[in-house]
Amino acid sequence: MLRAASVVRRPAVKAERVVDTVTLVHDDRHRRRVTLTADGGLSFLLDLDKATVLDDGDALKLEDGRLVAVRAAPEKLIEIRAESPLRLLKVAWHIGNRHTPAEIAADAIFISDDPVLAEMVRGLGCAVARVERPFRPERGAYDHGGHDHGHGHSHGPDHSHGHDHAHHHEHGACDCGHDHHDHDHHEHGHHHHDHGHDHR
Repeated sequence: MLRAASVVRRPAVKAERVVDTVTLVHDDRHRRRVTLTADGGLSFLLDLDKATVLDDGDALKLEDGRLVAVRAAPEKLIEIRAESPLRLLKVAWHIGNRHTPAEIAADAIFISDDPVLAEMVRGLGCAVARVERPFRPERGAYDHGGHDHGHGHSHGPDHSHGHDHAHHHEHGACDCGHDHHDHDHHEHGHHHHDHGHDHR
């Protein structure tokens, strides 16, 4: 079986070398070794040195030099909207405390379809709608200055490390620098909140 042992990030993908496309949901775009079948029927073994986050527009390089483009598949998500930016920010803070992958847009937040979180969000006064669209959550450690498909991908595999731990919630979010800082910040936030509450 053909092997794909490297990832070509979106800015470096040459369209003329792309021979097929593989369409994957968010969870399946974070892999190290797995057999994949592209949309056109081409089967190959993804065999990377470490688990790597694959973004929409990236490509997997086959051992013969051909490329298989990566596409983000639509999936069931919750769209969160609020009547004011401040309320949406507060909801983002609560979601962040859950270490739940979240995609942040200018006027909405998208998370996986989770009934418990949906109920929490409603309780905080926000509107919840179920939608189906590609999921591109924030990535944590390498996201300083905003993420885009050019600058953000230049760091290669380092991205996957940050995302790996962010994606696995409490089990790994503290193992890498930035996410560990975020976790400490959230925990500090909890203690501060509790302390303030006790004085009331």
